[in-house]
Amino acid sequence: MRKYTAVRAMKSMAVFLLLLLLFPYVVSVFVNGAGTAAGDDPFCIRVRVAPEEGEQVTAEVEWTDYLAGILALEMPEDCGDAAAEAMAVLIRTRLYRDAEDSGNPVPEDPFLTREEMQKQWGTDHWKETYEKYVRAVENTDGCVLMYDGGYAWTPYFLSCSGMTRSAAEVLGSSEYPYVDIRECPLDKEADEAIQTFTFSCRQIQELCRDFLVAADSGETAGQGYSAADLEILSDDSAGYVHEMRIGNTICTGDQFRDALSLPSSDFSITADQEDAQEVRITTVGKGHGLGMSIWTAEQMAEEGKTCEEILEFFFEGAELHRDIWAEEIFQYSKL
Repeated sequence: MRKYTAVRAMKSMAVFLLLLLLFPYVVSVFVNGAGTAAGDDPFCIRVRVAPEEGEQVTAEVEWTDYLAGILALEMPEDCGDAAAEAMAVLIRTRLYRDAEDSGNPVPEDPFLTREEMQKQWGTDHWKETYEKYVRAVENTDGCVLMYDGGYAWTPYFLSCSGMTRSAAEVLGSSEYPYVDIRECPLDKEADEAIQTFTFSCRQIQELCRDFLVAADSGETAGQGYSAADLEILSDDSAGYVHEMRIGNTICTGDQFRDALSLPSSDFSITADQEDAQEVRITTVGKGHGLGMSIWTAEQMAEEGKTCEEILEFFFEGAELHRDIWAEEIFQYSKL
């Protein structure tokens, strides 16, 4: 009899605890309906973040906030909605592509948190801008660009000299036929479209040392270079430097751009008339010139073009898919 009473008491306690655990759910269903009581928590992913000091750590971030935070770094505050939506699709596609290639990694793309946005844009303005980026993410939820059964390569840059570049020319590969030359005449009016920099030949030698020393003999490299040792050999179809000579070394325009931290590999080199050991390098545009020009995308948005029209213009041949969700790609947990 005592054993029966004890078992009965334990069952009653278990029922009580179960009801206690379910109480918040019952209240939520009563107030909000069953759809909001369960399953509507924000989707989260694990990302790598770099604190001000120390090594990178893994943090859990809402997926929408993560994409909005990347948009905040890539797009200007006053960008049009369609341009922001197009960029959201490109970023989402890149993250999916990277996850697939690396076996579902933890993304490492830098992003702005809500707190960082508020600090950067001020308490009176940040929320409006943040909500615009969130709308861009939500309006394109599940949308990615695909090509030949896989995620497309979706590069972008700030502005060009009037034409985007062909991936086939730049990379020497036919893998990305949808990344091709596009006319972008409005980019010539972009902010800081043309910039001029002055370098000494000694500076150029130091900055390019990694590939100069390997190609030139030690004797030649040790003598130093003059303006006559810098020569552009060929341009690609969009006007970017394809190959150039530094002494006896042949390098690409992109190598030279990266070594000198130039904004573009569409450049010209002029010898200083007063000092043969100095050159002026004039660049046109900002970025590598492949894929979508952010400046032209913004102008298209102002003209009333849609996100789909912007993507079709820059990535003709790639297909827009609307039903590939982040939950299928990334490991996650609920907040």
